[in-house]
Amino acid sequence: MNTLSREMTVGELAATQPASVRVFEAHQIDFCCGGKTPLDEACRTRGIDTDALLREIGAAAAGVPEEKDWTSAQAPDLIDHIVGAHHAYLKTELPRLESMLAKIRSKHAARHGAVLDPLAETFGSLKEELESHLMKEERILFPMIRLLAEERQSGSEPAEFHCGSVKNPLRVMFLEHDSAGAALERMRSLTKDYTPPEDACATFRAFYWGLAELERDLHRHIHLENNILFPKAVALEGGSTSAYAK
Repeated sequence: MNTLSREMTVGELAATQPASVRVFEAHQIDFCCGGKTPLDEACRTRGIDTDALLREIGAAAAGVPEEKDWTSAQAPDLIDHIVGAHHAYLKTELPRLESMLAKIRSKHAARHGAVLDPLAETFGSLKEELESHLMKEERILFPMIRLLAEERQSGSEPAEFHCGSVKNPLRVMFLEHDSAGAALERMRSLTKDYTPPEDACATFRAFYWGLAELERDLHRHIHLENNILFPKAVALEGGSTSAYAK
């Protein structure tokens, strides 16, 4: 097991000690978009004792089977996992949740419109941005990374891309990840941590549960890209990963 340290960033802990993800989720510590935040700072913000949190992470790691260590995986294998697990999930789940939200608004707008209207606006914008984001990754960024990996394996010189360096599309992806993270925070705030109203029907409750699941999946998805895949891509191109650290 990797040595745990209060000097590590949240992203480093999430990447090298997968069991920490469960602990971060329980304490609502952002380990994906906020992955560059030092653990001490993240704990201070949440009013959590850092040493206590490290003990909790250690206990979680000792008590559960170790998840796959993606830090040691080849970039193409990680891409396959991201597309097969997280992209596939979003392509199914986003339209399903959109349909549920429309049904809920048609039944409950009169009583709960103050929440449902801004929630629909935030979710709709997130869905639109994510669908565009997935397309850009699958058609542009991920093929670039695969090519870099092939060239590194064959020993050939890196290709010249139409966008220059792989760092250029990565910068766009980072910004869009930040935007998605802000939307998730907004939805959690609007729904009071996904707590359905007392008079919520089964669909209403299932929708809130689905939003919580969407948040959990997106956090893991963005973490794999920001903290592991993107630094790998920069390293494959032969550039410094300092600006893309976990």
